[in-house]
Amino acid sequence: MAKTEASAAKKGAGKKSGVKLHAVLKWPDPVLAKKGVEVTAFDDRLKTLVDEMFESMYEAQGIGLAAPQIGISERITVIDVSFKKNPKDRLALINPVIIEAEGKQVEEEGCLSLPDIREKVSRAGWVKVKAQDVTGTWFEVEGDELLARALQHEIDHLDGVLFIDRISRLKRELVLRKIKKMQKNGEW
Repeated sequence: MAKTEASAAKKGAGKKSGVKLHAVLKWPDPVLAKKGVEVTAFDDRLKTLVDEMFESMYEAQGIGLAAPQIGISERITVIDVSFKKNPKDRLALINPVIIEAEGKQVEEEGCLSLPDIREKVSRAGWVKVKAQDVTGTWFEVEGDELLARALQHEIDHLDGVLFIDRISRLKRELVLRKIKKMQKNGEW
């Protein structure tokens, strides 16, 4: 999930303070439309990947990043709605599932995989999510407002769903037209 419209630009892979940075894939990369596979190995590779995902998310100026957005079709996502201001807000969710949802909120969303695209999306106002941490231990997290939105947005990525799939057909067609124009102009 993008922090701001201007900050949603694609960042190249590289290294920052010893951690590998991953490039964020743009729509219409096919991995973005695939459902991620469940994680079964809770090992050093997973812990390293989660660290890399946080750093890649911060580098891209996002508040959420799902593994499919970096070309890894697994059910892993990281979220930090404080954007590094509060370490307790950092969430690494492995195999997350929304188990309860209530209310409604309609707010503008952006996405690191859809830079410069923002649209209003209807989401639940509050959610409870069950997930595993990097050791495989199950936990639950509840969120409202921005956290609820980020949880739903990132879990959608794990199911091959982008926020433009949740807007009206007319708005989606306008967005796709805008993207095609940007592609034609070499801006995408």
